[in-house]
Amino acid sequence: MASLAVQVAPRTVSSKTESYVDNKRKDDIRMSNITSARSVADAVRTSLGPKGMDKMISTASGEVIITNDGATILNKMEVLQPAAKMLVELSKSQDVVAGDGTTTVVVIAGALLKQCQTLLHSGIHPTLVSDSLHKASLKAVEILAAMAVPVELSDRDSLVKSASTSLNSKVVSQYSSLLAPLAVDSVLSVVDPHKPDLVDLRDVKIVKKLGGTVDDTELVKGLVFDKKVSHSAGGPTRVENAKIAVIQFQISPPKTDIEQSIVVSDYTQMDRILKEERNYILSMIKKIKATGCNVLLIQKSILRDAVTDLSLHYLAKAKILVVKDVERDDIEFITKTLNCLPISNIEHFRAEKLGYADLVEEVSIGDGKVVKITGIKDMGRTTTVLVRGSNQLVLDEAERSLHDALCVVRCLVNKKFLIAGGGAPEIELSRQLGAWAKVLQGMESYCIRSFAEALEVIPYTLAENAGLNPIAIVTELRNRHAQGEINAGINVRKGQITNILEENVVQPLLVSTSAITLATECVRMILKIDDIVTVR
Repeated sequence: MASLAVQVAPRTVSSKTESYVDNKRKDDIRMSNITSARSVADAVRTSLGPKGMDKMISTASGEVIITNDGATILNKMEVLQPAAKMLVELSKSQDVVAGDGTTTVVVIAGALLKQCQTLLHSGIHPTLVSDSLHKASLKAVEILAAMAVPVELSDRDSLVKSASTSLNSKVVSQYSSLLAPLAVDSVLSVVDPHKPDLVDLRDVKIVKKLGGTVDDTELVKGLVFDKKVSHSAGGPTRVENAKIAVIQFQISPPKTDIEQSIVVSDYTQMDRILKEERNYILSMIKKIKATGCNVLLIQKSILRDAVTDLSLHYLAKAKILVVKDVERDDIEFITKTLNCLPISNIEHFRAEKLGYADLVEEVSIGDGKVVKITGIKDMGRTTTVLVRGSNQLVLDEAERSLHDALCVVRCLVNKKFLIAGGGAPEIELSRQLGAWAKVLQGMESYCIRSFAEALEVIPYTLAENAGLNPIAIVTELRNRHAQGEINAGINVRKGQITNILEENVVQPLLVSTSAITLATECVRMILKIDDIVTVR
């Protein structure tokens, strides 16, 4: 009898537990993830578009940054919630892929999460929502590609237009007429004809120098060092027909390999040591002079001083211009630009390893001095931009904005299509996806319709940040698109709806497509998470 009872008991218990599964905790975690991620998105929402506000970030070390760039804002924010961190990573990846649209991608993700919250409250399963999002994003990319206008790299005006659109939302927007052509020229000058689709932005070096205004920013065909020429021994500060050597060894007396002390007992020995040092340095400088070299770029040395006062004195006598403490990371860029080889040992110092330039001179700029090398013979495909600014905040922001503009031109080199800006593609997507949702059946149709509604957040925010009436503007915009005006968008300057392509507000196709695919990918990941396990 007892054995019978034992057999029966578990069955009654199991049927009880099977009928009721506690999903409360999973829902709570999903909701808390979505809420925290949305709050991050709301933080950057106000900085979207040409009339967007700027953020002032004060770091723990007391540094102050003023910026409009979504990736920079999120990067500096200390986000602790794991799901909210995903949005920070999202804007970083958009920065890597496209370089621009870092705020857009976060705002879209926030809007999608809001719609997902509504769908989940209605009882739709997260996996269903996630799959529909994926389908919708694929469809969205198709629609965008159909809207895009092809562009040729020879068509410089279009490239400048898209670069200036990217700059318009930045702090330095009033200088976009100067910075946009500058960005286009610098990217086009580093495009390798053998690999036309690849642009390495490391070939564009940005040198920041305080003083002057952003107007004084210039593109230098050559090299600029943010260093002074060594003046200690009165060497030359200007050399024409320069023969330039980049050296990685030290022109100073050798040291012992291990910590040793040499005891000198009388003066004759001391004189001998000094004499040997002098002869050692002189023999090195004679070898250098023999090749006809008259400009030396000396790499920073960790072990011992790269040059001593004595060697500088002899180099000055030999009429050789010296720039010391060149950073190790810059060596590759310098050798590529000068088309020379770095020399790591005095024995290998030969004329064929030198670079040639018409002029090397020290120019005083603002409160400091820079060394300019111009007229380089057989110059590599690199370019240098000298950015100026009245204070450090403007200078840093000008550099970030220029980087965005360079990335936009790089996008156009990679994928030669342009698309309208000003909220036009998002509204068009919203309209076409809404129409597509009506054809579908079941839950998918619901999910895709809400996805379409979420995309309206971009024009809505653009209008809101510009101080217009968002509801009236977006409704009018929908109406225009329904009548077939594909390129109708919000003209923020006039405060009304116009054909945005005619207003020259354009952006690369890659920026929009990557924003949508990355945002949906991130939202799908957040939806799939149903539990957070902390491991101590």
